[in-house]
Amino acid sequence: MRFQKADSFMGSVLASLVPVFLVIIAGWAARVSGFVEERHWPGIERITYVIFFPAIIINTLARADLSEVPVLGMGGAMIAAILLIASLLLALRSALLARLRIDGPAFTSLFQGCTRWNTFVGLAVAGAMYGEIGLALMAVAVAAMIPLLNLLAIGVLVRYASGTPQSPAMIARTIVTNPFIWSSVTGIVLNVTGLPIPDFIGSTIGILGDAALAAGLLVVGAGLDMRRLARPRAPHWLSIGLKLFLLPVIAITIARLAGVSGDDLAIVAIATTVPTASGGYILAKQMGGDAPLMAEIITLQTLLAILTMPIMITLLIA
Repeated sequence: MRFQKADSFMGSVLASLVPVFLVIIAGWAARVSGFVEERHWPGIERITYVIFFPAIIINTLARADLSEVPVLGMGGAMIAAILLIASLLLALRSALLARLRIDGPAFTSLFQGCTRWNTFVGLAVAGAMYGEIGLALMAVAVAAMIPLLNLLAIGVLVRYASGTPQSPAMIARTIVTNPFIWSSVTGIVLNVTGLPIPDFIGSTIGILGDAALAAGLLVVGAGLDMRRLARPRAPHWLSIGLKLFLLPVIAITIARLAGVSGDDLAIVAIATTVPTASGGYILAKQMGGDAPLMAEIITLQTLLAILTMPIMITLLIA
């Protein structure tokens, strides 16, 4: 395996995360200054949720080349780690409510903060460190994690965000019609079947998808309350501990046991050490989760990941 020096890790991580953090701050500044009026943000959130993010999910999954990468070992390790963290949170839900007063909407944001991952940061770091092979390997993480994470997040939001019990039929209908789910299914079907996409349609999806990252990060920033962000609470610390530290340790352990090594192992480390996804805020805002808490978790993890990613990656694959 071609090991990277610590300064190379740090440089790649900084190059990927600092712009993400600055765009979040730009969204916050646009709201508090009144440059973008309060009444305009719901429309921006809605178009990001219904159009921009589905476009980038379809584009990413449809184009992922999975033919020459160890899908089972890498993907299986990441899926297993996510399911273990998700199961732990669900098992502790009653205790979190009783001891820390983490109610249903706050629990859904904690759940997303501990399980989701920032695809854009992962792709950027993998590309900077390993070039084309890194991007190809990261496609495994995309294919394995995006559909599962969207399904888990939406299921938890439907069940716990509103505080009212939902029938199985209502839950199924909400999941099936959710833009994050149908776009994941569409992308996978296009990938597996190899159905040709007309150039003008592919270009349209690509243009819309390109808007997802900027729009998503801007609305995250717009939802920030800096006073609360300056006083981290239990959900913030839990999300940091579980997402930035425990999840990658579990994933790497399982990957090693499955025989994954070399660059493949490094990609598992990158994919699981990135901060949580900005799309979590859009889901929280649209489906009744604790959106301010979600924005705070995204911002704190993004800032801290500048330090934790190179440290964790170096320790885990050394």
